[in-house]
Amino acid sequence: MIRLLVVDDSALMRRLLGGVFGGEPDFEVAFARDGMEALDAIARQRPDVVTLDVQMPRMDGLSCLDRIMLENPVPVVMLSALTAAGAEATLEALRLGAVDFVGKPSGVASLSIDELAPVLVEKVRAAAGARLRRSHRLAERVRLRTGLASVPGRVPTVPALPRAAPARPSGTPPGVVLVGCSTGGPAALDALLEPLPADFPWPVVIAQHMPASFTGPLARRLDRLCALSVEEVVRPVPLLPGHAYVGRGDADVILGTRAAGIVAMAAPSDPGRRWHPSVDRMVESAMEHVAPSRLVGVLMTGMGNDGAAAMARLHRDGGHTIAEAEESAVVWGMPGELVRAGGAAIVAPLDGIAAALTGLVA
Repeated sequence: MIRLLVVDDSALMRRLLGGVFGGEPDFEVAFARDGMEALDAIARQRPDVVTLDVQMPRMDGLSCLDRIMLENPVPVVMLSALTAAGAEATLEALRLGAVDFVGKPSGVASLSIDELAPVLVEKVRAAAGARLRRSHRLAERVRLRTGLASVPGRVPTVPALPRAAPARPSGTPPGVVLVGCSTGGPAALDALLEPLPADFPWPVVIAQHMPASFTGPLARRLDRLCALSVEEVVRPVPLLPGHAYVGRGDADVILGTRAAGIVAMAAPSDPGRRWHPSVDRMVESAMEHVAPSRLVGVLMTGMGNDGAAAMARLHRDGGHTIAEAEESAVVWGMPGELVRAGGAAIVAPLDGIAAALTGLVA
């Protein structure tokens, strides 16, 4: 039985969410009306997973999440508005340690909940079995428990990283790195891209399952964090060394050929594929325009199997593939499927993927 704590100041949302999870045979549901009640309930009840609203009185969701991750770490799924402000808050929540997020119903919630319910249940069920990184914010937890620091407030957002403007050469790059991730992906992308130098020789194209309102803020945050120049793919853009490209949400990112060389493009989402941007479609399109020997596929944390089939084919055809190891993946769904298919040339923990990638493209 999965012990779930639903935290929301809206009595209507508590009732609706209680109905969704109460109808599932493997959930036992409790409720809290705000962050203060949630902290008390977590300390007493030790739930397996928490859903957490962002906007609440007394203590908002981000402040509550900050305390949860320092005092009693537990998998948390955020309920976030699908707005620009909601996207920024959600990315901050993922940085603080939330496992995943679900877009909160807009308009008449009671009319939207039936459509949202399958995804919500799937994500919360996956989060209940997620692996929280023991090293995440470890120093802060130690300081708190030894009394060397009071409970901190929200950690400031990542400042811009100073760097020289990268050169913008034209023509076909020597190769392309293709990265796929889902649940737990934003934090994994931090760990992958931050060690890469500004002159990294191959462009990096990323398919992270997210709504369209979130991928722009994600790209801007990664651009501030790492030495690479990072942008969201909203129009055909030439692939250049020292650059990373985040596929637009609610669409698919594909590769094509133009006079300037290889480009990344946003394509309408393929209705035959469940998750978007689709990792499988990204890899398949890349193999139509770039020799497999000049492609590296990296599949990281995420539930489901998106990317596993295409990257396994890439491996069979002579390309290079890296799967995140089970020991570090928040959810070992996508990379695990690649490993089980025999399609992973390298299996590495998250903190070793950048080094493995650098070795392959050197």
